[in-house]
Amino acid sequence: MAIRGESFRLTIGLVGSSDIDVVKAVFAAFTERDVEGVLAHADPDMLFSPVTGDYAGRTEPYLGHDGLREYFRDIASVWDELRIVPSEFRQDGDTILVTGRISAHSPARIVAGSTGWIWRLAGGLVVYARVYPSAADAMAAFEGRGA
Repeated sequence: MAIRGESFRLTIGLVGSSDIDVVKAVFAAFTERDVEGVLAHADPDMLFSPVTGDYAGRTEPYLGHDGLREYFRDIASVWDELRIVPSEFRQDGDTILVTGRISAHSPARIVAGSTGWIWRLAGGLVVYARVYPSAADAMAAFEGRGA
C-alpha cells in the first residue's frame, strides 16, 4: 500500500513551532506511514475520527496512541493506496481547519475529491482530529454551521 502527500518536516521540540507546524508534521509522518512520528505529536488520550474508520467497520473513534496504531493497521487493510494532499490551513484559537484532496482505492471502492480535517491542539500536541468526507463539511464545522 502506498500513502502519498505533500512532505512537511518538523523537528520535535522546535522552539517557536506553531500549532499549524505540528499539524503539518503529522501529515508528513502520515504520508510516510511513520506511526511513531504521528504519535510524537499526539496526546496520549487523543481522539481521532477518520472516514476510514467507517470503511473498516468501526462505530467509535480511535482513542489514544493504541487507537492510532490500530488506525494505521485499518488503513493497510482497507486501502491499496491512499493519497492525501493538504493545501489550505486556517486557525482559530486551538482549532485548525485543513482542506485538501484525497484519493484512495481498494478492490471494493474508489474515493477521490475534496476533504477536510479539523484539529485541536493543547500544549503543542494534537488532542482531537476529525476527517470530513468533504472540504465543505469541514468548513461548516469549523465555522460552527454543523457537521
